Amino acid sequence: MDHPLIDHIDRMIAKAEQDGAFKDLPGAGKPLAGLHVPGDAVLDRIMHESGARPLAVTLRAQIAEARARLAGLTGETARHEEMRRLADLETRLAIEVEALRRLG
Repeated sequence: MDHPLIDHIDRMIAKAEQDGAFKDLPGAGKPLAGLHVPGDAVLDRIMHESGARPLAVTLRAQIAEARARLAGLTGETARHEEMRRLADLETRLAIEVEALRRLG
């Protein structure tokens, strides 16, 4: 059930937006600090303390490293091997991102 004043609140917000009240607010476009699911706080703390990172983050770092190595290679065989490694990492990342998108 909606709040009884929801229509009035929506109109007030729309008018303020039209009047430019929300332009150039400090922190615009940045995530709100301190917003997280309370149940995740313990998991977040354990991951932070152990230095654990999500697989997608690790794969992105490995991809960046592989691209940097590839840029410095000149030999055809070495470039081919690094390109194979890069393709493997990018495929693994795509699979991980898709799994996160589907399963959360």
